[in-house]
Amino acid sequence: MAAKRINLLRELVPAAGQHSVLVNPANATTSTDSTLKDVFAAARAIGLKTQVLNASTGNEINASFATLMTEKSDALLVAGDAFFSHRRVQLVHLATRYAIPAIYSQREFTDIGGLMSYGPNLADTFRQVGAYVGRILKGAKPADLPVVQSTKFELVINVETAKLIGLSVPPTLLATADEVIE
Repeated sequence: MAAKRINLLRELVPAAGQHSVLVNPANATTSTDSTLKDVFAAARAIGLKTQVLNASTGNEINASFATLMTEKSDALLVAGDAFFSHRRVQLVHLATRYAIPAIYSQREFTDIGGLMSYGPNLADTFRQVGAYVGRILKGAKPADLPVVQSTKFELVINVETAKLIGLSVPPTLLATADEVIE
């Protein structure tokens, strides 16, 4: 999924030469290594330089944006992480303030003014959880149930934010979006 986000950023900002990836190294449950592996492979395939930024506190998020500005990064991918979800207002505010095109893993970021998100459709995920709970309540053993991954993903673009930071969203990208916030 990280590779898809990199390609979406490239489509949004085709002239980008360098992008940054914000990860939380303090979260052992997040697959930071596999996310970075996917990001580096996808970026290399399309000729983008990649800079990794680590943040596990609010102050480190602020410092990461300062680094973004001094390193002249053209775009930002925020890795999926519960800490980043909790700090989404701060992340969206800083990305808008510094006019950094950013993509997030959850639509909640775009709902509050983030530029773009691509990730699992949470309503679909909750339906799957409900089906699992139903099977368990009917007597199925959790260990016998198959592992299910999200199959429905959504692309949400906030064109109001794009205008605010001086970006024009390509019509082809708008056409592929599941939702456009105006």
